[in-house]
Amino acid sequence: MAMTLSFNELRRIKDALPHGSMQKIADELGIEADTVRNYFGAQKFENGQGCGVHIEPGPDGGWVTLDDTTILDKAKQILAQK
Repeated sequence: MAMTLSFNELRRIKDALPHGSMQKIADELGIEADTVRNYFGAQKFENGQGCGVHIEPGPDGGWVTLDDTTILDKAKQILAQK
C-alpha cells in the first residue's frame, strides 16, 4: 500500500527510534540494515538497496511516496513499545 508524507515527518520518525532500531528492523524483515537506512533517506547503496521511496521537492523537506509501508510500520511498532 503506497503512502505519501513529508520528508521531515519521515526523518522525525527515524530520529525518534532508539539506537539499534535500523538493525532490528532489518533482521525482522531479512534485509540489509543499509536498505532500512535508505528507506529513511540515506543513500547507502554499497550494501543496501533502493526500496521504493520516491522524493519530490516541496515544503517541509519535500514529499515522500512510499511504495510499501512495511519498514515504516515496523518503525511505528518500535515507537509504540517505547
